[in-house]
Amino acid sequence: MYKLIKKVMFQLQPESAHDVVETGLHYAQKLTPSLLSLLAKRFFVVDERLSQSLFGTTFAHPVGLGAGFDKNATMLKGLMALGFGHIEFGTITPKPQPGNPKPRLFRFPQEESIQNAMGFNNDGLEVIKNRLEDQYPFAIPLGANIGKNKTTPQEDAIEDYRTLINGFNDLCDFMVVNISSPNTPGLRDLQNESFISELFSMAKEISKKPILLKIAPDMPLDTALSLCQCALDNGASGIVATNTTTDYSLLKGAKDFGGLSGKVLRKKSATFFRGLARVFYGKTTLISVGGIDSAQEAYARILEGASLVQVYSAFIFHGPSLNKNINEGILELMDRDGFHHISEAIGANR
Repeated sequence: MYKLIKKVMFQLQPESAHDVVETGLHYAQKLTPSLLSLLAKRFFVVDERLSQSLFGTTFAHPVGLGAGFDKNATMLKGLMALGFGHIEFGTITPKPQPGNPKPRLFRFPQEESIQNAMGFNNDGLEVIKNRLEDQYPFAIPLGANIGKNKTTPQEDAIEDYRTLINGFNDLCDFMVVNISSPNTPGLRDLQNESFISELFSMAKEISKKPILLKIAPDMPLDTALSLCQCALDNGASGIVATNTTTDYSLLKGAKDFGGLSGKVLRKKSATFFRGLARVFYGKTTLISVGGIDSAQEAYARILEGASLVQVYSAFIFHGPSLNKNINEGILELMDRDGFHHISEAIGANR
């Protein structure tokens, strides 16, 4: 069925197709809750062997949706019904902003990859807060991915993050600091020890929520290790690796702007994550994202030390069966390796 749907949807421009999905899921949540129940029975995997307690809440299984798909928290119930065990919504900025000029989203079906230059287009903190107040606490863990406004000067960036942390403090289970997107000018310049130290020290003072750092894969590993250590030393609760890449040599026909995700990112992201996990596994919670499109790839990241994994581009190319297939595949691989619970598999290769 999804092959037929995809064939139709791929006739549309990528952003238009996303808008159709968002509208459909948004109204399905309101008008046909019984349909969502049927979808959840089909796609949401519940098995005690996959359940974990992290960040003060329960994750039924390790497969979640990475930031960028549900930017405005309009599809939460629908996406849960399609099998996600947690959802990271956003990126949210304090003020609403339209994002970068269109076209800014490009699909590469043969390579199962996406290039995006969206630029944190979102409804802004106040609108999304109001939306979440009707839904939180939610049935699965929610993460708020937060970023500064494009027009905010670098020297004032810390205040944007302060505003967002205060705003979402009672409306999510964890937050992820986004200073690694390539689509806001100067944002990646904030990936420095001075800013990270100030940011997480501030966050620790104003919130008890777990707050994680999301890191880009386009820096030397030694630099990334230093930045992550700085974040952890100042109160970060975990690391999300990785954001999209600006290594355009990975994809023939890539634009010279925006970030690449999907299958072309897989090797780079996996290698980068492995380097981080070698140092930080056992010291903090690690979430792996980037090119994960199968149970085998998800399980490989888990063996390296990922407590959770996230998908995004693969969901577009494989549809909702992806979540079920990954989780059921992880269970089969655990059985093969003699693991009775996912906690035994996490970091088994370390």
